[in-house]
Amino acid sequence: HGFTGNPGSMRGVAGALAAAGYHVEMPLLPGHGTVIDDMLPTRWADWAGAAEAAYQTLARRTQKMIVVGLSMGGALTLRVGADHPQVAGLVCINPATVPQPEEVLEGLRGLLAAGTEVMPGIGSDIADPDAHESAYPGTPLAPLLSFLVDGLGPLVGEYPTMQIPLLLLNSPQDHVVDPTQSDQLAELYGGPVRRVPLE
Repeated sequence: HGFTGNPGSMRGVAGALAAAGYHVEMPLLPGHGTVIDDMLPTRWADWAGAAEAAYQTLARRTQKMIVVGLSMGGALTLRVGADHPQVAGLVCINPATVPQPEEVLEGLRGLLAAGTEVMPGIGSDIADPDAHESAYPGTPLAPLLSFLVDGLGPLVGEYPTMQIPLLLLNSPQDHVVDPTQSDQLAELYGGPVRRVPLE
């Protein structure tokens, strides 16, 4: 699931996979799904650790695995794939894949230094007026900075060496993760990529 979100955003995907006979693990990432204060002390290492733990739990039940993730969960999907090249496939849905420019990172650091811990929320960017994604109303800045610097920074250098087949789904319009991030991933990725637009 995504940054500030929870597994509810992936419930439809998980349910469809389970109904098709697949074993499914759908972790709640640390600091998510409760109250925003619980997220403030969490960092990339916490979320990557939870993704790895879910991978290990699933590995005890099945030999062939496909990892699926949305937004920040897409970045975690790529992290698991980089760490486990034996994975059969990766599915990234509107994934966050590349770090932000240095001026954006400096802006976040400046806000933190000035005492701002939370800025307005980014969740539930869904065009369908009848759909709603449950997410925190704010965006915690220290965890966001960790995601960008500790998570995406090192990960982007690993894409060219990855060979796991990648199914890349993205919306042509996304106000949280710019669709060009999927374009950049497709260009950098070393293995086969199949793209599906989510019109």
